[in-house]
Amino acid sequence: MNILTKSFETNYNTAPFSKINNQDYVPAFKEAIAETKKEIEQITTNTNPATFKNTIEALSFSGMQLDRISNIFFNLHSAETNEEIEKIAVQVAPLLAELSSDITLNYDLFLKIKEVYDQKDKLSLNPEQETLLDKYYKDFVRNGALLSEDKKKQLREIDQEMSVLKLNFAEHVLADTNAYQLHITKKEDLDGLPDAIVEAAHELAKDEGKEGWIFTLDYPSYIPFMTYASNRELRKELAIAAGKKGFQDNENNNEEIILKIAKLRHQRAILLGYDSHAHFKLEERMAQNPHTVKAFLNDLLAKGKPAALKEFQEISQYAKEKDGIEKLEKWDGSYYSEKLKQERFNLDDEKLRPYFKLENVLNGVFEIAHRLYGLNFKEIHNIDKYHPEVQTYEVSTDEGELVAVFYADFFPRKGKRNGAWMTSYKSQFVKDGHNERPHVSIVCNFTRPTASKPSLLTFNEVTTLFHEFGHALHGILADTTYPTLSGTSVYWDFVELPSQIMENWCYEEEALKLFAKHYETGETIPMEYIQKIKDSASFLEGLATVRQLSFGLLDMGWHGQDPSSIANVKDFETKQFEETAIYPDVKENVMSTSFSHIFDGGYSSGYYSYKWAEVLDADAFDYFKQEGIFNKEVAQKFKEHVLSKGGTEHPMKLYKQFRGQEPSVDPLLKRAGLI
Repeated sequence: MNILTKSFETNYNTAPFSKINNQDYVPAFKEAIAETKKEIEQITTNTNPATFKNTIEALSFSGMQLDRISNIFFNLHSAETNEEIEKIAVQVAPLLAELSSDITLNYDLFLKIKEVYDQKDKLSLNPEQETLLDKYYKDFVRNGALLSEDKKKQLREIDQEMSVLKLNFAEHVLADTNAYQLHITKKEDLDGLPDAIVEAAHELAKDEGKEGWIFTLDYPSYIPFMTYASNRELRKELAIAAGKKGFQDNENNNEEIILKIAKLRHQRAILLGYDSHAHFKLEERMAQNPHTVKAFLNDLLAKGKPAALKEFQEISQYAKEKDGIEKLEKWDGSYYSEKLKQERFNLDDEKLRPYFKLENVLNGVFEIAHRLYGLNFKEIHNIDKYHPEVQTYEVSTDEGELVAVFYADFFPRKGKRNGAWMTSYKSQFVKDGHNERPHVSIVCNFTRPTASKPSLLTFNEVTTLFHEFGHALHGILADTTYPTLSGTSVYWDFVELPSQIMENWCYEEEALKLFAKHYETGETIPMEYIQKIKDSASFLEGLATVRQLSFGLLDMGWHGQDPSSIANVKDFETKQFEETAIYPDVKENVMSTSFSHIFDGGYSSGYYSYKWAEVLDADAFDYFKQEGIFNKEVAQKFKEHVLSKGGTEHPMKLYKQFRGQEPSVDPLLKRAGLI
């Protein structure tokens, strides 16, 4: 019996991870794809006139079983993969791409949608239904419904080829990440590194049956090494290794793959009548077109670059005075920035760590969610997990009503990709009068506990936890009718608002006092540290801004023009970075070949949205600050108009309902110390 094809007889209807065998996936996918096709056929062969209910609503609720299986499989492909799962992914990706094409290129289905769309003014639909109808009509037109048969065939071939290329890209990045180790055997090479980091590196070496200490390209290992290790040559080695993922002379080289992806995306856009992939993508964003995005990025660059150059000069001067460094390189940046920050603010990340025990921070973010939105998180042990380290929670209201199931997965492992993300195993929706609640997960790569210490987070890891938890709240508090508009199913340049606004609470005394307590003494974080965290928040913000803008501009470079003349990835990238390059170039390194956000994630033509959402989050938090950071009324408005609404209305409309006005860029520039 294949458990994936049956309804789950589990607590909260959660995924039965331990009962799923890898060999279940392919047959389950095939069965669910066949079932979805049958559901589509029922819509297209219905002889009654097309209505909102028998066409649009039916389409929104089609493929639910397939969505569940896909969510389970692809979430594990990111968080708990192995060779077998990677092989299955390559097998099922083209099948899913083909199904997607089968649906969006189904002319009979499109005619049914068009029939409803043409009479929408007479249908008295509510805003959510109107949005859903518009979304489907546009999705079909934007994905080739009006193309001739031969062009539809071309589109299918492009989509199938791209689905496999993206998987190959991700597997190559992961393989290069896992293949590298910096194995240290001399104690003096550890100079400058905090004890906890040294201990973790020793445990890693021990696990691998080796003497000494091992550092890897996983963030909890890589970032502290680059920040604290005083051995410049070893920092250089590690930095170059990190910067050449996908750009080496081995089987994981991604240069051809990204050239192919960029060219296929462009061909696809042209086929659909757009000038570029960015024109295609941005039509469904708040920004609307590449011109707006480039103007937005360049405007911020003009404001941020003078500060960045001044800051770079300052660090260079400092490195020269301190250690006689004549030319500041990329592997020096974090190290001397941290030293300068410690001197200027007397604030050492390692001094802060003891106050940020993971369990305390997690309880803190739960308490903040309770004060703002009336949510309670209770750890439960009666549901299945995909790995023993995963923590599971029931989320409920004060009245005891179930709101969601929440999974948290915090530490790096071999089968887990780098970074941090939020995802879901089951969407929220309302069907047959029943409000189905979501199953939401956050996945991070934080500093592991060691034999002698619990997991103590850097302040950066604290803000990451808050960030992903903000995304999770967007999923947890979803309250829409249709799964396709629920939770984080919003315009891409709006999706970062709920996550980025949460980070603001990390800098507020009132919030920090709830959870920043010394893991041994229980003492609350001293006021002077809180002040220093606030004072240092905009330290080197010019450099950070320019770095972020450089990624957005690189993304627009790949996707905002015809890429067919790009012959050399390194040369192209160097040209894109001309206006934003502050540090000297490293010839062995390239960003694009491991730029997972745009070549494997959903951020192609969308990387600017981090900065775009920063404008929104600074403006929105400004409102909280005016009324009080735990003000129930403002929180209720944010919940009602942003967090619960998903993609049911245009984001600017939702934002203005919450804020009462359009966002201003001033709070962001003030916060960043740029004005």
